[in-house]
Amino acid sequence: MKPSHVQAWITAESKRGLAASTIRTRLNYVQMAFRAAVRDRVIAESPADGAKAPRVRRAEVTMQILTVEQVRAVVEAAGEFRPFVEVCLFAGLRLGEAAGLQLGDVNFLGRTIDVRRQVQGTSIPSTVIVPPKYGSERTVFVPSELTASLSVHVAKEGLTDPAAQLFRTPLGRLWQRNNAGEEWRRIRRAVGLPDEVTLHTLRHTYASNLIASGCDVVTVQRALGHAQPSITLNTYSHLWPSAEDKTRAATATFMAAVMSSADSRRTEGKKPQVSG
Repeated sequence: MKPSHVQAWITAESKRGLAASTIRTRLNYVQMAFRAAVRDRVIAESPADGAKAPRVRRAEVTMQILTVEQVRAVVEAAGEFRPFVEVCLFAGLRLGEAAGLQLGDVNFLGRTIDVRRQVQGTSIPSTVIVPPKYGSERTVFVPSELTASLSVHVAKEGLTDPAAQLFRTPLGRLWQRNNAGEEWRRIRRAVGLPDEVTLHTLRHTYASNLIASGCDVVTVQRALGHAQPSITLNTYSHLWPSAEDKTRAATATFMAAVMSSADSRRTEGKKPQVSG
């Protein structure tokens, strides 16, 4: 194999529509394999060294976050797909994780959702239920409004077996990337959102709300099921207040407290004396 073959493969992956970050990850694995072959003296040198992966655009440029008005419109337009949308929006689940939920994964009294499996596949024959990706198994703490909405869905569907799938298509099949994607495109058209807004945007919106509400990196990491806090930072660092913002806000609060006390003492010192 020649370096030109590796570069041609990278170009082909880009034309398939894969994200630049995905191609970079795959290239890293390819390079690691070739380097191992060099160490074992199977080949003299790696044809993947020096291969140029596509440039990854900055998250703050590419990431879509929905406004409150857009979220409201999405929920209203979702129809029968609404409970699925809600666990992505208000629990931050990935598409496959939401599709893999079973009734027993929802603790309605404790207001938690356990992520213990995910659905993989893009068609009916290829769809399988597998464990979540490494580090993604977790318990998500959710508001009572979400569990109340899910309880209505459970009653409507007549679900009683803890092992029953929480969500299925109208034909009784598992949701997967293709059919869930088609349902999302219907919602997107109804709301008038741009094509860049995908079902995964709901997860970004969830993360954005956690950060805006003051949650720290580790809290967001655990809620999203990232294996390392660095993954969370690499993805969402632009959403956290900058050091400059934190410095100004902290000093403003401190200064307000000091000046308020000083002004109070100054006012007391100016009170007129009352003669006897």
